[in-house]
Amino acid sequence: MAKKKAVKKKVAKKKTTMESKSKRKLVKAMLAETRVITEASDEAREFYNQSRFGSLQGDKVELSLLEALYLVEKKRLEVKSEAGRKISFESYLKKARKVEPNFWIRYLVFKDMRNRGYIVKTALKFGADFRVYDRGIKPGEDHAKWIIFPVHEASVYTWHEFSSKNRVAHSTKKKLLLAIVDDENDVTYYVCNWTKP
Repeated sequence: MAKKKAVKKKVAKKKTTMESKSKRKLVKAMLAETRVITEASDEAREFYNQSRFGSLQGDKVELSLLEALYLVEKKRLEVKSEAGRKISFESYLKKARKVEPNFWIRYLVFKDMRNRGYIVKTALKFGADFRVYDRGIKPGEDHAKWIIFPVHEASVYTWHEFSSKNRVAHSTKKKLLLAIVDDENDVTYYVCNWTKP
């Protein structure tokens, strides 16, 4: 009898937690060319404080196009145009692809890594697409563990291009992950290490 009560309490607690997550306030944001700016709210700042999405800009959060689309897909963010019209997922994706031709491949890798619990940030200063922090590590607490280059499985790279990517990873003391996206939008990762013969 005591076991049944304990199980019922556990189920009730889980249900309450799920309900509170689903009742989260949808954060409003505006698409401003290559960035998305959130409203000034505690929920918006939680994106940064809890999961390191975007960067704080006063009392608002500035998100990359990738971060914003991920939060839209997770039903945590609603993006509007500067004219105040809601932008659909498809319309947003079309606009983002105009800015970044490889956007969809990059998004699939970003989404996969985020779903796995990693914090993903841009790595332009390292000459890579993303830098990825190990689980439980936030930017500023420690250095990123990997740099990632997302590519479609049909892409062709020369040995020179591959070597330069590996050299970038080695010179920044990070591991190189090649994220290969197939036609079914599945991602496979290959770790490449620099070794001396």
